[in-house]
Amino acid sequence: MRATWALKGTQALVPITGRNAKRVLFGAINLGSARRVVLIRTRAGQADAQAFLRALRRRYRGAGWLWQLTDRASAHTAPQTQALAHRLRIRFVWLPRQAPELSPMDQLWRELKRLIAANRQAASIDALAAEAADWVLRLTPQQVRRKAGMMSKRFWLRKLLQNFWRPT
Repeated sequence: MRATWALKGTQALVPITGRNAKRVLFGAINLGSARRVVLIRTRAGQADAQAFLRALRRRYRGAGWLWQLTDRASAHTAPQTQALAHRLRIRFVWLPRQAPELSPMDQLWRELKRLIAANRQAASIDALAAEAADWVLRLTPQQVRRKAGMMSKRFWLRKLLQNFWRPT
């Protein structure tokens, strides 16, 4: 919840139980094509991160090594996750701690939360997760690049994108 309403002069009460239903979306953007991969899970643990790596590799089955920008969440840094990534030919490019502004996917998540999830009541948590994943996947490549900050003159990977070899 980002905001709430209350009668003037009264304090709004927002119960927080810690038992709210939860879904986690894992996602990646191909910096060259702006294609996305999204996986919905019930948790964000090591097994879930590994399931995403498998989904990513399935999506790019014929590609060589994949380079994935990622944060240092414990699910990503776990030795078993690292070993699986190596077997799947996925290399992590570690982003600095507390720097979501450097992650194009984090910028897309921020926009998704603002437009889809913030202050809205969904029929169910699964419906909300499906709507969120659908929103990410329905964006055009141009919309993805713009919303993820990849079109900015200050985008830190701009030089890489300018020299990115695209298959013909």
